[in-house]
Amino acid sequence: MLKKRLLAFVAAAGLAVAAAAAATLPVTAAEAAAACAPAYADSTVYTGGMQASYNGHNWTAKWWTQHEAPSTGGTGVWADNGSCGNGSGGGGSTGSCNYPNWVAGQFYATGAVVRYSNGLYYQATHDNPGYDPTVSTWYWSPYSCGSGGGGNTGGGSSSGFVVSEAQFNQMFPSRNSFYTYAGLTSAMAKYPAFATTGSDTVKRQEAAAFLANVSHETGGLVYINEINTAAWPNYCDRSQPYGCPAGQSAYHGRGPIQLSWNFNYKAAGDALGVDLLNNPELVGTNASISWQTGLWYWMTGAGSAGTTSHNAMVNGQGFGTTIRAINGIECNGGNPGQVQSRVNLYNRFVGILGVPAGGNLTC
Repeated sequence: MLKKRLLAFVAAAGLAVAAAAAATLPVTAAEAAAACAPAYADSTVYTGGMQASYNGHNWTAKWWTQHEAPSTGGTGVWADNGSCGNGSGGGGSTGSCNYPNWVAGQFYATGAVVRYSNGLYYQATHDNPGYDPTVSTWYWSPYSCGSGGGGNTGGGSSSGFVVSEAQFNQMFPSRNSFYTYAGLTSAMAKYPAFATTGSDTVKRQEAAAFLANVSHETGGLVYINEINTAAWPNYCDRSQPYGCPAGQSAYHGRGPIQLSWNFNYKAAGDALGVDLLNNPELVGTNASISWQTGLWYWMTGAGSAGTTSHNAMVNGQGFGTTIRAINGIECNGGNPGQVQSRVNLYNRFVGILGVPAGGNLTC
């Protein structure tokens, strides 16, 4: 999938979430009687005319959208149809949780806990003007209702991931704030077998292997877009019947695995239910989608290895096979320095997670 290219990228500017909060209106008897549409789901693709309930209101999508919670702000894709059910705004509960839904643009003080559309709860670690919990990791952290708090310093996390947020931050001390821990754990819902297959050691080895490769691809999760802008027009394969509708230079490397080429954007988008062929910029602006593309290739792409990176780790083929699956041109003496860089990162990460590296580290 990934063609050989210079490891050079442009650090994207931090995202600013500027969606306005939905207006709270008095509930009339007619509104109270309105039935709620099916609950909004972050992973669902909504097209024009589809309805969803969110925050105590029914909403109608005006055009194609995904991963944008209904509000009267944002891109303007959602139309507010008024209150439904009892108009209370819901919030739901999991375990001992019973907190309100997050509202874009609403001020939250330090310590506030909200329920996001992915079903997880988040606690504000700083005062903030309604930043998206899955985007602004500097302001939010996963909140575990069962234990009454967020943040887990080792041996896994409240999200169920074998890498805690503290360990993630230790691995990537200089990372771009775009690459959020919450974005990664949200993306993992698309591929539930990732880092959950096999023994605890194998789970941690797979997580370390994935994170080591994406660290190598992005300079430690610092870079989002390929820096070598002169190469951007090279990733449009006009022989494909769908062409390059977003433009000749729109399909350059983006995200943790540096997704590139129009045919890969289409394949990833088809698999994830996101129109990446027409909207490739989402890989560089939506943290969850960006991480999803990385996991998509990790779980499905074989490259020259003849197997996926996931299978290589859970079947004992070793870290070296993941290098061959991701960028096999480095193997067999193609670029031993790049191979060693990946191996060094893997060794450091398994050390942080407290497991052995296993065999077959190089390719």
